[in-house]
Formats: sequence, structure tokens, C-alpha cells
Amino acid sequence: MALGLTHSPNSEILPPKTSEQCLMDVTRSDIELARERIRDAVELTPCVRSNKLSEQLGIRIHLKHEHAQTTGSYKERGALNRVLELDTDCRGVIASSAGNHGLGVARHAAARGIPVTIVMPLYTPLVKVTSVREQGASVVLHGDSFGDAYTHACELRDRHDWVFIHPFDDAHVIAGQGTVGLEILEQVPDVDTVVVPVGGGGLIAGISVAIRSVRPDVRIIGVESDAMPGMAMSLQEGSIVTVPARRTIADGIAVPRVGDRPFRIVKELVDRVVTVDDDEVASAVLTLLEVEKTVVEGASAAALAAVLHGDIRDLGERFVVVLTGGNIDVTLLNRIIVRGLVKDGRMFRFRARLPDTPGALSGMLDTLAQLACNIVDISHDRTLVSGDVREVEVGMTLETRGHPHIKEIVTSLTSAGISVRTSS
Repeated sequence: MALGLTHSPNSEILPPKTSEQCLMDVTRSDIELARERIRDAVELTPCVRSNKLSEQLGIRIHLKHEHAQTTGSYKERGALNRVLELDTDCRGVIASSAGNHGLGVARHAAARGIPVTIVMPLYTPLVKVTSVREQGASVVLHGDSFGDAYTHACELRDRHDWVFIHPFDDAHVIAGQGTVGLEILEQVPDVDTVVVPVGGGGLIAGISVAIRSVRPDVRIIGVESDAMPGMAMSLQEGSIVTVPARRTIADGIAVPRVGDRPFRIVKELVDRVVTVDDDEVASAVLTLLEVEKTVVEGASAAALAAVLHGDIRDLGERFVVVLTGGNIDVTLLNRIIVRGLVKDGRMFRFRARLPDTPGALSGMLDTLAQLACNIVDISHDRTLVSGDVREVEVGMTLETRGHPHIKEIVTSLTSAGISVRTSS
């Protein structure tokens, strides 16, 4: 897990800043107004203490369940607040989205009789594409990244004279997302650290303004995928940089360029932005599934991944972790679960070289049986093995009991004269 450190408003040298001390694009009053406007159309989501995770990690953890929104994501807060600003003669709206923002715009604009078009990257999970269409929007699949979809959406906006609703670089959208921060302060009044996934930055910007205006002492930590750490890199450089588009299971926060407004706010009000890798995200998805009986998408689990696998637990005793969305494709969920099992040492893949003689494979299986291994799958190749033609290659996936168990397996096989090559 890598860290991208901002200047720290909570350092011993500088007193903590409040949002009123900064020239903000969004104010506390904007967020409070947004809350009144959207109150009857979005869910007041629970912020529940996780007793098991709290005991496991030695800190008190509350999970803010934004995946419990009607569209499965916090995004409809900001989308609705922006839709309510549209003129009555609006010819149509368009948005670019990896899924969740599109769902929010589609639901609330279509409900008001406004034609909606959502441009989504080609890699967008099918469940999100289908859900957007079910909300009454036209979907255009374009490009290999959010950046490609954004550019195409702007072209369509200009061609058809539609209103573009930006997923994060819009003051009304940020104010809508900031209502999450107001709820956190009411639900966990003594919170001292809030951990938020970061894509374009709209959510953490809104939450930061909402919380800092009342509790400037609260630490706010952003979490990005290390595949596309746009905010962390921009903070290090002191200005916004564009990062290359890369694939990640945290597709909802795979944004090549953070927003101008979010960047200005984050630079002033956020303590730290850290990154997590796909294995850590997968482990967090699996943890939420097993421990909390909660299904979330990769981007949503990024914040918990930073708590589980990073070094931020010393930043507080009372954490709120924002779970941003639950719109995950079932096939992707299956792959994430397997990856999480591998990360946690509960599934082990390896290849081994054996002499091509009767009983060699049986001997290896006897060794594994004595170690209480359960075989998930096995392959046995006698024909396409490079090197010594008198050897065969065996590939196995085992159910294991953690990394010490895996170490024991490798040691036992090696002691038996079996060459082992591990793989993820």
C-alpha cells in the first residue's frame, strides 16, 4: 500500500483549518440546502458499528452504507441536486459515467420527463449498463476509459445542445454528495477519522466541507486505487495531473483526471490520500461479504482496504468508513472473491515438477493429504513441458488455512524433492 501525503491540517505545527477559512467552491450552507431539497428522494443510510471488525482491528469502526441507496450508490445525491437546477425547457441531459453517476442522473432526470443519455466506457460491468437502461436512459458505450467516455459525452452535448451533468466537478453535485458528511456527524458524533474512496474527488470534497465546518479536528483520509492515483499524484505535484488509464477492479474510482473544484477543496481540507492495490481491495470485498454479510463493488471497498491493509489505523480510535456502492457484476464478484482468498492465504496456486514415473503424483498427493489440504483443481501435463523430457508438470489450486499453512506446504514439498513454483 502506497501513500500520497497532503499537507496536514491536523499537524502539530499548523492549527486545523475549517472550510470557512478557505475559498471554497462549495459551502456548508450549500450542503444544508441540498439536504433539504433531496431529503424526500434519497435514503438516510445507516452508519452501523461493526463489532467484529472493531474487535479484530482494535479500533471502533462504523460503516456508512451508501450502497443502500435506491440506485445502489451515493451518486444519486449529487445527481438529484443538479437535476433540480435544470431549466424547465431543458432539451435533454447527458453524462459520462462508469455506472453509478449514470444511474443517479437517469433515475431523477427521467422521472421528471427529461431525455437522458449516458456515455459509459466499454469495460463497464453489464449490471450497471442494464440498470441505467432500466432507469429510462439511452446508453452509449464508448472508449476504453472514463476519459474516453467523458470526451465523447462532451461532443454529443455540443452536437445536440444537451446539458452535461458532470459526475464530480460540479458545485451542485459536490453539495449533494456532502450530505453524506452531515449524516456522519449526526450518526457518529464522536468520530475522529473518516475514510472515503476517491475517484474524481466529488464525494470527499463534499464530505470534507460538511465535516470541517463543524469538526475541524476530524481527520479525513482519501483512498485511491494504485492503478490510477490521480489525486495523490496531483497533491504531490501541487497541481492537477492526468494519469494513464489502467484497468482495476475498483472501476468506479478509475478516473484519469480529478476535478478542479474537488482538487482545490481536497488540497485544503483533506489530511491524507493513500492508495490500495487490487489484491487489497479484493480482500476487503471478501471481508465485507463474510463478516458483514454485505456485498459491495470494488471501488466501495477501497476505503476499508486502506484500514485493513494500510498504516492509517494509528490516525484515530473512532473510524467511519464510507461504503459508496454495491453495483457489482456477479461474474466479477466471483473473480474478486477468488483473488481475495489468495490474498488472505486461503487459496494457494502452484506448479510443481515431478519425475514422469508411476507413483510420483500419488506421493505428492499423500504429502498434501497429510497437511490437510483440499484440492480445488489439478492439471497434469506430460507433453508440453520445457526442459527435462523425463519430467511432468502439475498445476494445483488448494484451499488453505492461511499463509503459515502455505509455508508449511511449500517446505514439505521441497523437502520431498519436489520443485515448487508459486503463482497468484
